[in-house]
Amino acid sequence: MALNYTVGTRVEHIKHGEGIVTKIEDGFLNIFFREVGDKEIAADFDGLKILELAGEAPSGLSLEEVEEALGNVLHQYSDISEVVPLGDKWKGGKLIIKPYDDDLQSKEVPAEAFFHKIVMVRDRLRVLEQNINSHSVLTDEEKVHLQQYITRAYGSLTTFNVLFKENRHQFKGSSSK
Repeated sequence: MALNYTVGTRVEHIKHGEGIVTKIEDGFLNIFFREVGDKEIAADFDGLKILELAGEAPSGLSLEEVEEALGNVLHQYSDISEVVPLGDKWKGGKLIIKPYDDDLQSKEVPAEAFFHKIVMVRDRLRVLEQNINSHSVLTDEEKVHLQQYITRAYGSLTTFNVLFKENRHQFKGSSSK
């Protein structure tokens, strides 16, 4: 039995796990799965279960608007994060942590590895923020209280903004305004 899927519908495949419908054509669904990428599957395939049916998209959307909406859906419902480039001057560099005591050994960490960890912290803070915002039990007052801690954490991490190639990826804390 073919169901009325819409682009953006979250599904679960018996073998590939959770995915998002990206295209519907001639009785087939293009579905993006985290682990295996894009797959074309018959809309009436019995091993496919709808987790969340997306609403109908308004007509007249441009390709750019559809791509932006899909990007938002993928970001919200997956562990996939965008590629964040390291500043060119840090590529191939290393972080050296030298103890005060000269008898102790220094620690060297490749800049790329350190930067990757910083980006992971940023991404996990964003997921935490989304989870707080969408939490069904927390009151608005509790959400604001928890959000303030996240904002302060971002502020504490602004020291690492020098590593980012693009300003739009940087940490932003609360301003003094």
